[in-house]
Amino acid sequence: MSNNIEGKGVVITGASSGPGEATARHLSAQGACVVLGARRAGRIQSLADALIASGGRALAVTTDVTRFDDVKRLVAAAVEHFGRIDVMINNAGLMPHSPLERLKVEDWDRTIDVNIKGVLYGIGAALPYMKQQKAGHIINVSSVAGHKVRPGSAVYAATKSAVLMLSEGLRQEVKPYDIRTTVISPGAVATELPSSVTEPDVAENVRKFYEENAIPAESFANAVAFAIGPPIST
Repeated sequence: MSNNIEGKGVVITGASSGPGEATARHLSAQGACVVLGARRAGRIQSLADALIASGGRALAVTTDVTRFDDVKRLVAAAVEHFGRIDVMINNAGLMPHSPLERLKVEDWDRTIDVNIKGVLYGIGAALPYMKQQKAGHIINVSSVAGHKVRPGSAVYAATKSAVLMLSEGLRQEVKPYDIRTTVISPGAVATELPSSVTEPDVAENVRKFYEENAIPAESFANAVAFAIGPPIST
């Protein structure tokens, strides 16, 4: 096991499927104490039970990342259960692509609430504990779309670009507390994200693209472990 992962308290949002679930499994196998946050209580509880049955340490906390109180409760549960929070992975996201002219305002609002506010709330919930510890690692999940926008992805790309800017600002602010920051910008990953597309014609194109190009969720999990793994230099 990696000494820099084993025993660490790791909080993961969006942990009920796809990259979040794969990351929970991968880090648990390396000895991390994982705290799973997602709205689907049954899914994360089943995952936690499976990890515990395999000899891991896991906790499921039903969490809506658009509610700051929920995210604070998630992080507080990690500290109460495992003594500290070492890594916060802000992974929850939505991707309801559509051309702007279709005026999918409800989709816009949901995307902003989950993809931007959800990350902010994760930062806000974890930061007080990490400042007190003078240690921690915040990993924010952006996307290739945060670097390059395509037709139909304007709102999603804007939220993922915002994650990049939030992360860079955070990096500059937390240096005095020895808190690490990482941004992961994956391309298409095997996930339920395409199911969040509400426009049938767009959804079909996204589905085909993911079928042809998506990498396994385990590849994302490997990237997270790689980011966490190196020891802090002194």
